[in-house]
Order: sequence, then structure tokens, then C-alpha cells
Amino acid sequence: VQLQASGGGLVQPGGSLRLSCAASGIIFSDNLMAWFRQTPGKQREWVATITSSGGTSYTSSVKGRFTISRDNAKNTLYLQMNSLKPEDTAVYYCNARVWWGQGTLVTVSS
Repeated sequence: VQLQASGGGLVQPGGSLRLSCAASGIIFSDNLMAWFRQTPGKQREWVATITSSGGTSYTSSVKGRFTISRDNAKNTLYLQMNSLKPEDTAVYYCNARVWWGQGTLVTVSS
């Protein structure tokens, strides 16, 4: 199983980024998928989840700013991040059950 995350980078506060996670080796459409994030010295934090049928849920700190979505035809998970804040700075990981991607760094700074 491979989960390849991409799309991170440096963005100013208030800006936007879209993360992608390309999955292989799993039946993507059958799997609940999630995004997590981690900053140095802290535990990995759950950000958002999308079920196989498209139901979504978010941690309270990103609700209304982030949108998780999936394209089952492309085996790809997305995280659209708007109105970014410095506290959103972290390495973002995609997750499918026990499998993790390698992470992509998002830095929000002026």
C-alpha cells in the first residue's frame, strides 16, 4: 500500500492550499480516509475524515475552513485548506486504516 501526499508549501496567513494524497494497493473507494497533522513535540492530531460514501467530519479548529474530498476514479484524497492560520503549520499525513502517507509540510507564515 502506498499513500503519496503532496501539495504542501509556504503560504501567507489567510491563503489557501490544496493537499492531495494518491493511493495505490488498496480498494480506495471502499476505505474511510483521513487527514492528520503533526507539529514538533506534539502528538499527531486528527484533522478530517471522509467515509466511503462521502460523509465528512472535521476537528473543530478547521471546521468551515478546510474541506476534505475524494475522487474514487483517481484513487485520490484531497484537503482544501482556506483561511490558513499560523497555527495550521504542520506536517500533514493522509491515512487509510493502518496505512500512512509520508507527510507533506505546510507552513503558514508572513
